[in-house]
Amino acid sequence: MSDIWIGPGRLSGSVTPPPSKSEAHRALIAASLCHSRHLVSGLPEPLSEDLQATKACLDALTDARPLLDCGESGTTLRLLLPVAGALSSVGSAPVTFTGHGRLPQRPLGEYRDILTAAGLTLTSAPDAFLPLTLTGRLRPGLYQVPGNISSQYVSGLLFALPLLSGPSDIRLTTPLESAPYVDMTIGTLARFGIRIDQTPDGFHVLAPQIYRPTAITIDKDYSQAAFWLTAAYGGCDLNVTGLPDQTAQGDKAIVALLRLLTESTEGSTVTIDVAQIPDLVPILAVAAALMPLVTHFVHAGRLRHKESDRLVTTQQALWEIGADIEVTEDGLLIRGAGKSRRTGGLTGGTVDSWSDHRIAMAVAIAALFTRDGVLLKHAEAVRKSYPTFFHEFSRLGGDIHELDLGEKSENKLVW
Repeated sequence: MSDIWIGPGRLSGSVTPPPSKSEAHRALIAASLCHSRHLVSGLPEPLSEDLQATKACLDALTDARPLLDCGESGTTLRLLLPVAGALSSVGSAPVTFTGHGRLPQRPLGEYRDILTAAGLTLTSAPDAFLPLTLTGRLRPGLYQVPGNISSQYVSGLLFALPLLSGPSDIRLTTPLESAPYVDMTIGTLARFGIRIDQTPDGFHVLAPQIYRPTAITIDKDYSQAAFWLTAAYGGCDLNVTGLPDQTAQGDKAIVALLRLLTESTEGSTVTIDVAQIPDLVPILAVAAALMPLVTHFVHAGRLRHKESDRLVTTQQALWEIGADIEVTEDGLLIRGAGKSRRTGGLTGGTVDSWSDHRIAMAVAIAALFTRDGVLLKHAEAVRKSYPTFFHEFSRLGGDIHELDLGEKSENKLVW
């Protein structure tokens, strides 16, 4: 699968999203630190490429192998860097982290500074962050961490610091963004017997602590459910099942935000702060393009450092299919159907996913509501987080065709 054509239409039926990728990363790491990964149940089948990367890196750490290939997973890299630095084997032999796609260029400078100050040596080429070779051993102490760069810096340290010989403090030097992901980390750690104390400006971590085996089942993923929920919001007869009512997943906000867009007065302007929910922006942009509103997403600057520059790629993807959307200083401005200075609706066209899984899935949902359909290039990007996405899309009635020399094939794509 590479380039596919997706026709307009409506999906119908019931769909259950896969288990939460964010929770699965965290559960696998915590379980590995008490040598009980077999107690983690409810993992998606097949594993996404990101989770395969975390599992492979944990196996390498367990076996004291010197190379950890993170694939294209920023979560794997950022969560495991300090964990590797806390494990005793790193003190005697170097460990090298590598990656692919855009990962070697994704920012890591602040993390390097934090970990270097705590006793580690991180060596990489001058023109890329990866491959990165880590030597030394993490020391307990005070960690000053910017909260507006990546919450994964905080989560990675929260996994590692309980393994050290004495207590440590994480002091946030700026307000914490994507805070629900840190809450998720703390919740996972608590289930494995690890205590984290919140302080006025960060977190206090007692050490040494012992990770204790526990059985854990991964909840279904609101981040992936967001695509199906948006399809339903647009008029598809879909029943999205299996989602937990009580969850640490910040992306549960998709439910309230879709309701907000639906209930807003035609012609009004809606401002949505996405600092805590950046992963929802591509699919929320699709939802906004379908409504006769002006929608302004703000505090979205960190999207520039994802698998693609998601401010630019979301704008370009939706612009190519007829949306009126522009990049602002720290977000996006969308004039939805009926308010657009362009067509008043989505026409369709050719869109590149830029090898970004969330762009690919958002465009697939948008294609349902176009006049002419969408030719989506590099659709295989969905394997990073949701390998069965297009299987489900087709099962629910989606019109998907493989391409032959730029034309729709005669046969519908078989999954």
